[in-house]
Amino acid sequence: MKRLVAIAALLVAAVPAAASASPITGLWATGSEGGKVEIYRCGEALCGRIVDARRLRANPDLRDVRNADRSLRNRRLKGLVVLRDFRGGPREWKGGPVYDPESGDGAATGYLTLRADGKLEVKGCKAAIFCRTKTWTRLR
Repeated sequence: MKRLVAIAALLVAAVPAAASASPITGLWATGSEGGKVEIYRCGEALCGRIVDARRLRANPDLRDVRNADRSLRNRRLKGLVVLRDFRGGPREWKGGPVYDPESGDGAATGYLTLRADGKLEVKGCKAAIFCRTKTWTRLR
């Protein structure tokens, strides 16, 4: 009987964790410069941070030197949050801001779309008609 109670307790504890998981949390290849971004829960939303890139392997102390805002150029790229406050799901999320450290450009609004083939479209928009989309691939 004690064993049955322990199993039931484990199952009940696992339900909230499974319910809070998102199909896009985890590690994604950005498709450029060997970049890898981790999408993770940040409160009730989803965020994404840089965890790896070819240039970071050569110099782990790289800074955000391409940022248009001079006051932010001393930030380290490794660990830099590039996606913030995305909500929605299970296939589409909206949030922002979105930041591209390769160009130093940011967008106030972003969209994440999980495609049927398992790839993730990451779209940043400065205005309704000024958007840029990149396709990321899940890493196992």
